[in-house]
Amino acid sequence: MEQIIQTIAIFALPVIFAITLHEAAHAYVAKYFGDLTAYSQGRVSLNPIVHIDPVGTILIPTVLAIIYVSTGSGFLFGYAKPVPINYSNLKKPKRDMAWVALAGPGANFIMAFAWLLFATLLQALHVQEEFFMKMADAGVITNLVMFAFNLFPIPPLDGGRILFSLLPHKLAYQFAQIEPYGFFIVMGLVMMHVLQFWMGPVMLIANILLSLCMYPFNLLLGAF
Repeated sequence: MEQIIQTIAIFALPVIFAITLHEAAHAYVAKYFGDLTAYSQGRVSLNPIVHIDPVGTILIPTVLAIIYVSTGSGFLFGYAKPVPINYSNLKKPKRDMAWVALAGPGANFIMAFAWLLFATLLQALHVQEEFFMKMADAGVITNLVMFAFNLFPIPPLDGGRILFSLLPHKLAYQFAQIEPYGFFIVMGLVMMHVLQFWMGPVMLIANILLSLCMYPFNLLLGAF
């Protein structure tokens, strides 16, 4: 029980911020490109509370964390309240949809970088508190998982929206027809451990990019 409580404490903030700020990024970019739907509902905010879904943001991740600690297997999954977006309000709906969709994974990449920078600062300052190091590691891995998962090119995931935006109109329309079944397709791929063949390479590429972004900071901090 103590290990379960510790795991939940370590992952609580990283998971909540990863899920809710992902949605906030969608709202910010949608507003930038002309859709005020989320703005009118107070969703253009960095305040995680306005994006929290009690079930998807708190209950499901907590249960999955308990299962993982208890069994040593499983996967992390969660969601915030979806940001309402009226794509017809965007300046150029088909093109701008890609930017709105990309904003969510982009926010996760930035948060992964922020947590990695935090871990590097802890090491540079010789902070001995293990809890904060574990939280920083949790922040990196949580955001990398969300980054890779949401870029999977099946609607309604962000990767599906991006692919829809890039396809020619006729193919895009045909591709959009699978959206009602997209969630079940993705969950089926997760259960069959097929999605890992997407997640692994995408997370590896993201890790390489993070290392490149961290390089000047490592040089700077190494000088002290």
